[in-house]
Amino acid sequence: MSETTAPEREFIAAIDQGTTSSRCIVFDRDGRIVSVDQKEHEQILPRPGWVEHDAAEIWANVQEVVSGALERGGIAREDVQALGITNQRETTLLWDRATGEPVHNALVWQDTRTDALCKELGRNVGQDRFRRETGLPLASYFAGPKIRWLLDNVDGLRERADRGELLFGTMDSWVIWNLTGGPDGGVHVTDVTNASRTMLMNLRTLQWDEAICASMGVPTSLLPQIRSSAEVYGHARGTLEGVPVASALGDQQAALFGQTCYSPGEAKSTYGTGTFLLLNTGEEAVNSYNGLLTTVGYRIGDDKPVYALEGSIAVTGALVQWMRDQMGLINSAAEIETLASSVEDNGGAYFVPAFSGLFAPYWRSDARGVIAGLTRYVTKAHLARAVLEATAWQTREIVDAMQKDSGVELTSLKVDGGMTSDNLLMQMMADFLDAPVERPMVAETTCLGAAYAAGLAVGFWPDTEVLRANWKRAAEWTPRMDPEKRDSEYRNWLKAVQRTMGWIDEESGSA
Repeated sequence: MSETTAPEREFIAAIDQGTTSSRCIVFDRDGRIVSVDQKEHEQILPRPGWVEHDAAEIWANVQEVVSGALERGGIAREDVQALGITNQRETTLLWDRATGEPVHNALVWQDTRTDALCKELGRNVGQDRFRRETGLPLASYFAGPKIRWLLDNVDGLRERADRGELLFGTMDSWVIWNLTGGPDGGVHVTDVTNASRTMLMNLRTLQWDEAICASMGVPTSLLPQIRSSAEVYGHARGTLEGVPVASALGDQQAALFGQTCYSPGEAKSTYGTGTFLLLNTGEEAVNSYNGLLTTVGYRIGDDKPVYALEGSIAVTGALVQWMRDQMGLINSAAEIETLASSVEDNGGAYFVPAFSGLFAPYWRSDARGVIAGLTRYVTKAHLARAVLEATAWQTREIVDAMQKDSGVELTSLKVDGGMTSDNLLMQMMADFLDAPVERPMVAETTCLGAAYAAGLAVGFWPDTEVLRANWKRAAEWTPRMDPEKRDSEYRNWLKAVQRTMGWIDEESGSA
């Protein structure tokens, strides 16, 4: 075989350290998947509302899936040009600088033990005390209060932190530190997207905010250096000896990058158990007055950072699971599309799944789920349709809030995640948003985003235009709904949302 026709043996690997598992995917120059390996880790639930991970187990799994992915693809170490990292955001870990041992399990983003601390930190200002600087409301979700909780509640940690013996990291930092040598010269860094989820970074300067760190009781000696999302942080040891470790992005930002949403007005939405929608707002950090988070979308090398608005919906895919597991109205998740398609409309029924309150744009923890508009005419097929519509209407509410905040019109919505296989739901989405909805060929957009950023950092891809050209559309839905019908249905939906509020008496915690 002549050299010109020999298949190219150059790849980019990406590690996705997720909430339930860790995996490694290897991509070729066209952004196609060459091989994958994945391994789940234990969910540790010491008390109601507490969620922890064993970081040592996660690091062992990461090493295993990297070796596994290379083996499965028959890929040699020298074929890998760079390695990127993406991760579950906000999950918080402290470890010993000298030994590399975690000093406590990681506190996972879902963990709510810092609720009372967040109220206390709000003082007389409330939820928005640090919002102007960080883009975030005080909530148990973010990493800063989790660090403070560990220092206050685990014996000896505050003293050890003051002596400079401990390091803090979100999961990107933990993986990169270990990949690059751990106690033996490991690089202690994080990227701007992950740092923007700690509540400790100033969005405008992209540096740790010393005043906020002091207010929160977090010594800056713990914190990693903040770097861009695409640059060489160091070189790997072990299985990938010598390979540049060249990107880090929080998972939702990685999906934004993998979906090639590089222009203001481009947005992606990931539909899983819940949903995360991110809108590129360009080089401006837009303050939200409509219940959204302001976050860093990505930063490539020395370029200016690109910001995003983020809206999260608590219950989307979880509502379909509830219909299956708790209600027994369907036997499989896929069945909901068939059932919903058997009727023309929702029969007048609206389902607002505020099972644990409403997330963006309301942030009402006193809300609970309702089905409104019931009559004897309504069948389980109408309810199935109302369930799918709930995901589409909730998306519409977030998009409306984003447009109010940013003045940026949504040009198209790129979607990924499990629910995007439901074609009826995707059509509803286009109809309710009055915008095209696009699903890509490569569904693994989170890993792809980390791979793209790492490839850019080492020149494997020359620029983002090449990445845009890689993006292939598998399907597109365009709006087909009569505008008057859309408006009247939306009014009904908003009426149903109002009915969920004030159900829980905040003082007693009961209805």
